[in-house]
Amino acid sequence: MSYPTRRRVLILQHPQERDALLGSAQLVEASLPQARIVVGLSWRNLGHALGEEGVDAKRWAVLFPDREAEEAQIATRGGIPLDASDIQGIIALDGTWSKAKTLWWRNPWLSKLNRVSLKPKQPSIYGKLRAEPKREYVSTLESIAGALTLCGEPPEIEAGLQRVFRTLVQRVRDAKLIPPPARRSPKPRPRPPSA
Repeated sequence: MSYPTRRRVLILQHPQERDALLGSAQLVEASLPQARIVVGLSWRNLGHALGEEGVDAKRWAVLFPDREAEEAQIATRGGIPLDASDIQGIIALDGTWSKAKTLWWRNPWLSKLNRVSLKPKQPSIYGKLRAEPKREYVSTLESIAGALTLCGEPPEIEAGLQRVFRTLVQRVRDAKLIPPPARRSPKPRPRPPSA
């Protein structure tokens, strides 16, 4: 199903994430006509990443996990709240958390952009299939869906994207394509010294 949006979505995908079994970026690109995935490690600026000239970077925001934000917000990099109508596009970094950090540090222009910070109320649909470092961290798809709603897109888009993602995750579970995490065996108890 296709969900038209007023805002564009740019997903900067780490090259090693392209073939991830449970990667959600491809679902976003297939479901949102205004979404695009660009695979790589670094780009000179937003225009270079989009392959366009004359892009107004002041009208874009990057998804950014702001620990200090008390609620979901759209703000300048200095923390000044912005109106959702000021945002024309959202940028998401796609990869494991360590890969996303690599993308962040290799692209210093990202730190100059406005930021969308989310405070998800529910854990990721991934559940235990793909570990997140913190309970409040969610997939690329879930974060983009939440950001779009925060920016004023209809909540039906977020619900539809989550439904598609839930179906993918359930099919992976049903097919048992990813083994459950190994249980740790208890540490052997030290034996008392022989008398």
